[in-house]
Amino acid sequence: SALADRQIGPLIARYGTDEQKERFLPGICRGELSFSIGMSEPDSGSDLASLVTKATKVPGGWTVAGTKVWTTGAHLYEWIVVLCRTSPTREGGDKHEGLSQLIVDLSSPGIQVRPIRFIDGTADFCEVVFDDVFVPDELVLGTIGEGWVQNAAELVFERGGPDRFLSTFIVLQEFLRICSMGEQGDDVLEMFGSNLAQYWVLHALSLSVARAIDEGRSPGAEAALVKELGTRFEQDVVNAVLRHIDFEPDPDASGLFERLLVSATLTAPSFTIRGGTNEILRSIVARGLRPGERTR
Repeated sequence: SALADRQIGPLIARYGTDEQKERFLPGICRGELSFSIGMSEPDSGSDLASLVTKATKVPGGWTVAGTKVWTTGAHLYEWIVVLCRTSPTREGGDKHEGLSQLIVDLSSPGIQVRPIRFIDGTADFCEVVFDDVFVPDELVLGTIGEGWVQNAAELVFERGGPDRFLSTFIVLQEFLRICSMGEQGDDVLEMFGSNLAQYWVLHALSLSVARAIDEGRSPGAEAALVKELGTRFEQDVVNAVLRHIDFEPDPDASGLFERLLVSATLTAPSFTIRGGTNEILRSIVARGLRPGERTR
């Protein structure tokens, strides 16, 4: 799956045991293993550290109890990496402590997966309920209690990639094909030029994040910047195209452009929420990029 390739593979490569790497990485590279992401909960979205999904130590492993939401593909995929609490928060303590990540088989007894229908009719998002699901010790990812640090590293892979600014670029491409069939005014040409320039800026930013990761760094602020700028760009592309058409897009149209535009119009509002809201991302950038520092 795309999630396995984008973030779970790199996460296991960085924090997994040798046995986990041998078990999962070849299958991920061959596109044979699929993973969902178990972060958000019904009452823990932007404030992720307030999550209540709990893992309790038992002989030979852990039992997981709780609920995760917005877990893309959980009704189809094979595995899920779950961020959960393995020790209670001390009174007055830091709620980021005591969190861990577990690799959980989605076919395990005690798991219920319920697809959530989205506004465009798709049901890729799911609610996953864990009812005392047993996870063996060998599927603990990384170090017990270090889940927040590991999760932050995982979010760098999620936020800094090109999928955070290319979701609606195909709409612009299809619109260009239509426009190339006739004469266009300066306003349309200016719109294409402006969006293309922004695309190349985001491309360069995303590439810089990838290079930093390759160097062994964890550029959290830079990745947050790519995601914040990129998802707003995705929305701006849709709005720019809508301003330059003189018809109501039809979801049942025979042409690809109209169908893509309808889908993008319906889904674009979610882009600046999923993977971290813009407000959260801006706070990460403000804390991480000090005055005078330069993002490399």
